[in-house]
Amino acid sequence: MAIIKEFREFAVRGNMVDMAVGIIIGGAFTTIVKSLVSDIIMPPIGLLISDVDFADLFVVLKGAGDYATLADAQAAGAVTLNYGMFINNVISFLIVAWAVFFLVRGINRLKRKEEAAAPVEETPTPATPEDVLLLREIRDSLKRG
Repeated sequence: MAIIKEFREFAVRGNMVDMAVGIIIGGAFTTIVKSLVSDIIMPPIGLLISDVDFADLFVVLKGAGDYATLADAQAAGAVTLNYGMFINNVISFLIVAWAVFFLVRGINRLKRKEEAAAPVEETPTPATPEDVLLLREIRDSLKRG
């Protein structure tokens, strides 16, 4: 029973809940970014470079035939190197990294503003130990002679 209690304390800790929320939001954000890349960004780029669909850029490594699309090649059982999908994923990553950069940048600016607005507290000097005080008194009395 002690391990269950320890796990419950671990699971409901504030950081753990925050992390779970972040993972869920991140999963939803990933879906949006994938749609942004494949449905909004890549079609105009493909149109600019001779009507190319990046998702269908591949090289057949093993398998006979000339395939028009990646789906056709995979349906035929061909082994393919899908560099177009890799390009899409790199662009997705860059968009997510860019968004996270701006999020962290905004949070850091807010923290700096809060730190600047907060009054600076002086740390109290620690009390001098009694034996040090006694040694100083002895030293001073020896100096006076």
